[in-house]
Amino acid sequence: MPTIEDFYSEEREIAPAEEFARQALVTDRSLYEAGEDYESFWEAQAKSLVSWREGWSRVLDWQLPFAKWFVGGKLNVSYNCLDRHVEAGLGDRVAFHWEGEPGDTRTITYADLLGDVCRFANGLKSLGVSKGDRVAIYMPMIPELPVAMLACARIGAAHSVVFGGFSSEALADRINDAKSEVVITADGGWRRGKPIDLKANVDIALESTPTVKHCVVAKRTNTPVSMVEGRDVLFEEVMSGQDGVCEPEWMDSEDLLFLLYTSGTTAKPKGIMHTTGGYLTQVAFTHKYVFDLHPKNDVYWCAADIGWVTGHSYIVYGPLANAATSVMYEGTPDFPDKDRWWSIVERYKVTKLYAAPTAIRTFMKWGEQFPKSHDLSSLKLLGSVGEPINPEAWMWYYEVIGGGRCPVVDTWWQTETGGIMISPLPGVTTLKPGSATFPLPGIGAEVVDDNGATVTKGGGYLTLTHPWPAMLRGIYGDSERYKQTYWSRFEGRYFAGDGAKVDDDGFLWLLGRIDDVMNVSGHRISTTEVESALVDFPSVAEAAVVGASDDTTGQAIVAFVTLKAGEPSSGDKGEEIRTHVAQKIGAIARPKTIIFTDELPKTRSGKIMRRLLADVANGRDLGDTTTLADPAVVEEIRNRAGSGSSDEG
Repeated sequence: MPTIEDFYSEEREIAPAEEFARQALVTDRSLYEAGEDYESFWEAQAKSLVSWREGWSRVLDWQLPFAKWFVGGKLNVSYNCLDRHVEAGLGDRVAFHWEGEPGDTRTITYADLLGDVCRFANGLKSLGVSKGDRVAIYMPMIPELPVAMLACARIGAAHSVVFGGFSSEALADRINDAKSEVVITADGGWRRGKPIDLKANVDIALESTPTVKHCVVAKRTNTPVSMVEGRDVLFEEVMSGQDGVCEPEWMDSEDLLFLLYTSGTTAKPKGIMHTTGGYLTQVAFTHKYVFDLHPKNDVYWCAADIGWVTGHSYIVYGPLANAATSVMYEGTPDFPDKDRWWSIVERYKVTKLYAAPTAIRTFMKWGEQFPKSHDLSSLKLLGSVGEPINPEAWMWYYEVIGGGRCPVVDTWWQTETGGIMISPLPGVTTLKPGSATFPLPGIGAEVVDDNGATVTKGGGYLTLTHPWPAMLRGIYGDSERYKQTYWSRFEGRYFAGDGAKVDDDGFLWLLGRIDDVMNVSGHRISTTEVESALVDFPSVAEAAVVGASDDTTGQAIVAFVTLKAGEPSSGDKGEEIRTHVAQKIGAIARPKTIIFTDELPKTRSGKIMRRLLADVANGRDLGDTTTLADPAVVEEIRNRAGSGSSDEG
């Protein structure tokens, strides 16, 4: 039997448009050819994209599974993101067009950002922060967040950014694991027109974090907060009176830049370690070439949250290293109305947009009238990140948002990889809707079966075959867990739990987490394949499928379906959808049950929590729901599942 069944077939192909290809940074195979010698390739990128205080003695020291890149090299990430651009005469270039959810705005140049970072870095020094310390950051999407990160990088302190949607308990766990001595937060942030209290969560967390000596609080919502004398100090006061010059601490290439904790719900969160030189090299390279960046002309917007790795790599470090002009937005896509994103694209004339499939499917559900009410003609390229994108969502993104003229770069990577690993290069790669296409130059990736043998056609496990510069350097304080988690399943290969398939043309298709694969009558079926077939039905905007215990088949497929605005779920709609799936990818993948729901349970980062849907489908008690954007959604789905608001056959 195949490791994972290969059902879904996509015949549509979109070659690079002549107009786009004429101006593209890469239009031929030369980078791929150079990447075959991956050590020399990454050495060339490090020399051309990064400024070094001292060169390296060795490109790569690989003691499986531990890598050191650019051994002996010295640099500072903050200097690379700020000083060198100002020194080159780009101080007046806009680094961030920032927009708050209530509508307030700030325009921040590279010179502005450098001054703020230096003053805050000097302020951190005054609080006793020095090279090698860890600093926890728990903030909304406000400019003080990248200022805090870059200030830490400037003085050699490692930051640990914790997503502002996490609970006080999750925050305390991360502070304690890293032994952070300083926490940087805000009074609150805005979400759907309401202030979200962050400082109160921090106060609860700090009751059980003995290493914390200081808590720095930025003003955002101006809501009253408690300030503990001797511990708490305002962000503005830390900066007040500080010198606008702070000499950067020159760091070893392998010095720790940041920790970022994965948000596992069943085990202790893993503190993923990313170091300095290799990480900056790869995020600068991938940001430049995947998004075909022209810094003088582009306005780039990554619509993620900096609390996730996407925001670290493609809001802060990659764009700033490349002297890009970016948009940064604080709030939700539906405040004050469902056209907020498109008003931002129009207002700032965004040229490159990087977003998650879950957002794209939500926009599909809301309807085309919202993007069509704005001028989106400035857009030149669209990106997708976070999970596999269904072919029909890809096509909607391409046609409705991009007007059929913007290539869509679907990117695969992880917190652990640090930067993009699999993606088109838009000026040269032929696209297939839903496929991340091929590994980038300098990256080795293969699909293997249960025995570790290479799969040249069909489904299996996605592995990485050799080290890459931005790779995690381990799990903080637990090297054995690092080896067991990522390097024990297939000898000599990195494997972090994602399934993929290879088609006849060698294109890679991501199939989601192996944990989500369903076993139906002995067939291993990917949730992604079935969900793509469901979204292919004209009235379906979004879908999630899980396996439920079944006496006959082992597991039966239960589908949770959200319809597009105005589409009724009555009549034979459920049976029509089930039949469509059977016709599209085969009878074995036909859902046993369709449950219609207005919303799917998602984390604040937008990922569907299939674990909770599996609990509903199997009649189990719900697990941890603290990371949900709206916990009430699961109860509504459970009520619908129990009341017969579904179609079963």
